[in-house]
Amino acid sequence: MAKIIAMMNQKGGVGKTTSSVNLAACLAVAEKKTLLIDLDPQGNGSISIGLSKDTFAQKNIYHALIGQIGLKEAIYHSELPCFDICPSDNNLVGAELELVSLFARESKLKTAFKAVEKDYDYIIIDCPPSLGLLTVNALNAAHSYIVPMQTEYLAMEGLAQLLNTVKLIKSSLNPELELDGILLTMFDSRSGLHKQVANEIKTHFGDSVFNTIIPRNVKLAECPSFGKPIILYDIESKGSEAYLALAKELILKERFKKSGSSKVAVKPEETSIPKIPEELIMDILPNLENINFDGTQSFEQ
Repeated sequence: MAKIIAMMNQKGGVGKTTSSVNLAACLAVAEKKTLLIDLDPQGNGSISIGLSKDTFAQKNIYHALIGQIGLKEAIYHSELPCFDICPSDNNLVGAELELVSLFARESKLKTAFKAVEKDYDYIIIDCPPSLGLLTVNALNAAHSYIVPMQTEYLAMEGLAQLLNTVKLIKSSLNPELELDGILLTMFDSRSGLHKQVANEIKTHFGDSVFNTIIPRNVKLAECPSFGKPIILYDIESKGSEAYLALAKELILKERFKKSGSSKVAVKPEETSIPKIPEELIMDILPNLENINFDGTQSFEQ
């Protein structure tokens, strides 16, 4: 049964889509069957892995949500063997209006997942930058959520509203919904402001903040224009190392929870880059046999 994770923040430009795409890709190279749901009408997640809009114009998450097709019909394969995507386009803008008049409108995505949740280990939902009906559907369907947060003061302004929305969802629709963690993104180790904001967030939220911090990285900004996740664009980059470590940390957290540990504590040395199967690397990246995948938790720019 898949673990369903909503990547959400109503503020745009915090690295939500970048984190959704690259976390999903890194889980896939760790041999976890992963499905990315692009629930953002901008469709940036779909473009970021190289899908042409013409390919999925007639079959995407919009058509699955309004019941025209089953979710399985809207799933497409990526370059990575364990990484699939259900794309979106700007038709999804109208979905919120169309869903308003439907019965159980907040459960359409949850119902659609029943057809595929046994086929995957992880389902990552890239939510739109709003707290509307699409995000409500994502939170109702998810087991947990991740909040990407840029290490700047303005990025913290909407956090209280976001957490209040989650509280309402838990009380009325999905009582099992829990926080996987706050993910600090676009971190510049040279900026005193970024360090100060990161320290304040960690002080306030404690263990709810991921140990892994995503750096501001040129390669991460470039890879969507090439239609590739960072591990296929530049696996040696600091951005690639960070998302591989995030995938490892998420897997370890889930392992701790299943073992019944009362407190999930991932030590820095345990969040080193996961070992990627050699045969998979040789299949998709034949020129990288000399790369060391035993990195550490430190990601300086």
